[in-house]
Amino acid sequence: MAYEKLAKQIVDNVGGEENIASLVHCATRLRFTLDDHGKANKETLENMDGILNVVESGGQFQVIIGSHVSEVYKEISNVANVGDGGNKETFNKQKGSIMNQIFDVISRTFSPIIPALAGAGMLKALLALLTMIGWLSEESGTYLVLSAAANAIFYFLPIFIGITLSSRLGANPYVGGTIGAALLEPNLTGLIETGSSFLGIPAIVVDYSSTVFPVFIAVCIFALFEKAIKKVIHKDLQLFLVPMLSLIVIVPLTVLIFGPFGTYVGEGIATVIEFLADKSGLLTGAVMGAAWTFLTLLGLHWGLVPIILQNISAGGDPLLPMISAAVFAQVGVATGIFFRSRDKKVKTLAGSTMLPGLFAGVTEPILYGIILRYRKTLVILVIAGVIGGAINGVLGSQAMSFAFPSLLAIPANTPIILYCIGILVSFVVAVVLIMIFGYETKAADKEKTVDKEEETVQEDAEPLVRKETVGSPLTGDVKPLSEVSDAAFASEAMGKGIAIEPTIGEAVSPVDGKVTVVFPTGHAIGITSDSGAEILIHIGINTVQLDGKHYTPLVEVGDVVKRGDKLVNFDIKEIKEAGYELTTPVIITNTDRYLEIAATEKQSIEAKEDLLTLVI
Repeated sequence: MAYEKLAKQIVDNVGGEENIASLVHCATRLRFTLDDHGKANKETLENMDGILNVVESGGQFQVIIGSHVSEVYKEISNVANVGDGGNKETFNKQKGSIMNQIFDVISRTFSPIIPALAGAGMLKALLALLTMIGWLSEESGTYLVLSAAANAIFYFLPIFIGITLSSRLGANPYVGGTIGAALLEPNLTGLIETGSSFLGIPAIVVDYSSTVFPVFIAVCIFALFEKAIKKVIHKDLQLFLVPMLSLIVIVPLTVLIFGPFGTYVGEGIATVIEFLADKSGLLTGAVMGAAWTFLTLLGLHWGLVPIILQNISAGGDPLLPMISAAVFAQVGVATGIFFRSRDKKVKTLAGSTMLPGLFAGVTEPILYGIILRYRKTLVILVIAGVIGGAINGVLGSQAMSFAFPSLLAIPANTPIILYCIGILVSFVVAVVLIMIFGYETKAADKEKTVDKEEETVQEDAEPLVRKETVGSPLTGDVKPLSEVSDAAFASEAMGKGIAIEPTIGEAVSPVDGKVTVVFPTGHAIGITSDSGAEILIHIGINTVQLDGKHYTPLVEVGDVVKRGDKLVNFDIKEIKEAGYELTTPVIITNTDRYLEIAATEKQSIEAKEDLLTLVI
C-alpha cells in the first residue's frame, strides 16, 4: 500500500493539520487528539482502504489501521507537523469530560513505551521458562545479561514516564525524565535504610523503582510549575533558570510529599484490588473477563496499565490473569470458527488471526475482522471471558511481570498450573460454544439457504442464484490473501479475492468488461465486468514506489476488453532485484454485492483459467 497517500487522506479527513492537537500510536491504532471532532469525517475514514475502523473514545479520535500502523504514522509525521504533544498545550485545550482527559493522558503516557514493556515482559517470561526447565541458571552470565535487558524498562520506569508524561502535558520532557531519574539516583536510594531530612523536614525515602504514581503526580505538578515560572522569567534566562528552579523545587517536594503520597495511592489501589479479589475473586474476575473486550474496542484498555504495573511492583497483579481469560476467549472464538466454517475465506481469516493472538496477545484482528463482523460471537465471548476470569479470580492467579497475555507469557504468571486452568477453560468454552451454536447472523443463515437452492430455477423466472466466473489475469502460483504481507489485503479490508505469485510478466483481462482504473505507475488496473463485478489487479506489494519503472500498460481507462486481452507487461526480474514482492492480489472490491466469492482450489494456474466464482 502507498502509505504516503493513505497518510495524506487521513490528515485531510481528521480536519487537516491545523485540527490535530497531537498524535501517538499504539500496536494497531492512530490516536489523535483533535481540537474539534466535528471537523473529522468519520464515515469517509471508515470506508477508506487500509482503515479497519474508527473509534471515538477517551477524548481521542482513534483510527484503527492494523499491524502496519507504525508505517502510516511515519508517513503522517512526514506530511504534517504532528507528534506526541508538540507545543500546542493540548491538555489545556482539549475538550471533553475530566475522565476523558484523564484517560487521554494515561494512554498517551504509556503508548510510546508499550512496545518496550511488552518486549521486556515477554523476555522475562522466556527467562522464567528457561530457568524452570533447567536450561539456564540464574547465576550464569547469560541469564544476568538477559535479565538486565528484561528488567531495565521496569526498574527505570519513572524516567520513561517522566519523559512521555511531560511531553503529553507540554512540559520539557527531559526535565521530566530527570525528575524521574532523581528518584533512582544512588545518593537518594542510599537514604532508604538510614532515613534523612531536607531543610530540617523529615523525609520518607522509599524505593521508587518500577513505581508509577509518584512520578505521575510529580510531573503533573512540574508541568504547572514550569508554565507558571516561564511567565515571570525573561526569555534570555529561561534556558537554564527554568530547568534549574524546576529541579530545585519539584525533586524535594517529590521526596517530601508527592513521592510518599503517590506510593500510598498505589498501595491503596493495590490493597483495594486485593481486598475485592479476596472477598469475591469470582465476581471481580467475572467482571474483568467480560469487560476487557469492550474496553479494547473502545480503546480504553491502556487505562488499566498503570494499575497493573503498580500491582506488579508491589509483588503481583491479579488483574492481568483475569484479563487473560478474555484474550484467550477471543482466540477461542477464532479457533471455533476455523474448525466450523465451510467458507474457505472465513476459515483462512480465522486461522490467520489465531496466531497473533496465541503467540503475541494481539487480538485486534480477531475483534475487528471476526467478532464485529459476526456479532453473535460477542455473547459467546462474554460467557467464556466471565467463566475464565472468575476461575482465575477464585484461584488467586497473579502476574509477576508485565506481558501481553499469550502462550509465551504463561511463565510470567503464578501459580502457573492454576493460571493455565483459567485460560484453558476460557478458550475451550469459546470453541465449544462456537461449534454448538455457530457464529453466523440470521442474514448469514439466509445466505446459506440461498446457496442450497442455487440450482433451483423458478418457472418463467430468472434463477434464484446467478454465477459469474472471473479468470486468472496471471500465470503463477495461487495463495490465499491471508499470506499477503500487506495487512489491507490480508485482512480483506479492501474486499475478498485471492493472490497469485506470477511466473510470467504479463497480465490479461480476467473478464469481458471495461477498464475503469489504470494507475499512472501501471502497477494496478481496475476492470468492471459486463455483469457488474469490480475487479482490482494489484501487481506487487508497495510497487507504486517504483513510479512506473518496469511496467508497460497496454490499455487506457474506458477501453473495452475481452477475457484474455493483454493489460500490462512487467519485468519480474527487475522488480524483484529492486527489492519488491510481486505477489498480486486479485480483489473483488464490491464484495458486498455477492453472497459468496469462491476461489479455485488449484495451487498453480494459467492465465484465463477460472480463478474466482461469484454468486449473486
